[in-house]
Amino acid sequence: MPVLHLGATVLCMHAGSALPTMPFPRVSVSAQPVVQVTTPYVIAGCSLSTSSGPFCASGQWVIGATRVLAGGLPLAIVGGTALCIATGTGMQAVASQTRVLAT
Repeated sequence: MPVLHLGATVLCMHAGSALPTMPFPRVSVSAQPVVQVTTPYVIAGCSLSTSSGPFCASGQWVIGATRVLAGGLPLAIVGGTALCIATGTGMQAVASQTRVLAT
């Protein structure tokens, strides 16, 4: 599975754009820092934000690479599992670099 980096396009399930807040700067792919599973994401533009209930404002990868680490932590990968904090729905990577793979 491709490794996620700062420039990867990640969306919540309601089409909100998710950006990592603290990518790991010591390892780069496609000239951009990688994202560890513990990196929190901030989400903007969730379509649920206009409703009175909870909406996706932040998220985090919970399952990532099992064999590739950066700084002692697993990397976030396209095939991993991520959750939005308030709603419990997922996030998905829709575009990422394809040269570096991790399992």
